[in-house]
Amino acid sequence: MTPVQQVAVEGFFDPTIPALLGTRCVECATVFFPAEETSCRNPHCTSTALEAMTLSTRGTVWSYTDAQYQPPPPYVAADPYVPFALAAVELEKEGIVVLGQLAHGIGVDQLSVGMEVELVTEVLYSDEEAEHLVWKWRPVNNNG
Repeated sequence: MTPVQQVAVEGFFDPTIPALLGTRCVECATVFFPAEETSCRNPHCTSTALEAMTLSTRGTVWSYTDAQYQPPPPYVAADPYVPFALAAVELEKEGIVVLGQLAHGIGVDQLSVGMEVELVTEVLYSDEEAEHLVWKWRPVNNNG
């Protein structure tokens, strides 16, 4: 039987596309991630008119690091904990920076500022109920 798959954090991304889910202010065009539901977060705008949008699936590495420490709960870590790479990625069209893990097997030694990456989905953890999916970044020129 194929395990049920569900997103680890509801409302952050759509694994069927896959794409991050954001919001754009109708008045000032400011883009937000994660999505905003009440009002524009731009301090120079008071609009409450927001529209849902899917965000770019590609971007460039703005900065990166590795997580040598185990994040606190509710993060579900492997046992034993395995460090992972994190990248701040400037989205291709929107220009906002989104933080995310790198795809399994990609370490900081394979990254550089300005590198093009694409959004992929991977299983963060599995339990009795489902495989819990998250978005990750993978270098565009990576075949694995």
